Amino acid sequence: MASRGPALLLPLLLGLLLRAEPSRGAELTFELPDNAKQCFHEEVERGVRLSLDYQVITGGHYDVDCYVEDPTGNILYRETKKQYDSFTHRTEVKGVYQFCFSNEFSTFSHKTVYFDFQVGDEPPILPDMGSKVTALTQMESACVTIHEALKTVIDSQTHYRLREAQDRARAEDLNSRVSYWSVGETIALFVVSFSQVLLLKSFFTEKRPIHKAVHS
Repeated sequence: MASRGPALLLPLLLGLLLRAEPSRGAELTFELPDNAKQCFHEEVERGVRLSLDYQVITGGHYDVDCYVEDPTGNILYRETKKQYDSFTHRTEVKGVYQFCFSNEFSTFSHKTVYFDFQVGDEPPILPDMGSKVTALTQMESACVTIHEALKTVIDSQTHYRLREAQDRARAEDLNSRVSYWSVGETIALFVVSFSQVLLLKSFFTEKRPIHKAVHS
């Protein structure tokens, strides 16, 4: 009789993975003009975990000001001119929390900012995993391992996408500078060559003497 282990493992694996709903949150890439500030708001219950990860992708020195404020006006997190950072907090009051990104210190640099804001703890992938300690079967252990591996893959993909976007912006900026420099060198070379031709031509041009007519 053929083994039915792999056939039974696949439906169980899919069911357990679909049962684990992700925590509520938002992931966004937005433009932040110079001398501008952009704020986002989220209503959060008390005792809930919230986390914020952000990174400046393009613009200036790749830095931005960021702060997180609770419903009572207390500043939970504040950093100035950061390229990237992360913040995690367990809420103590219920209400609307806001987190803001500021580029007000810059007068001409346009920024592109990425952030990932998550609210709530991730539910256990298996039932009764968080309430009591149970011995996991081989298939359940495989599901947990695959789930953690998928989370790592997602985080790695996000990291590499940001690095790729940042490197692409730097490469395009460098390409523009090289192109402008090449055009400038071409114009300068043409002007210098034309000036040298005129100068050499003046050396070999015979100057005819001017004869004055003598009247008797």
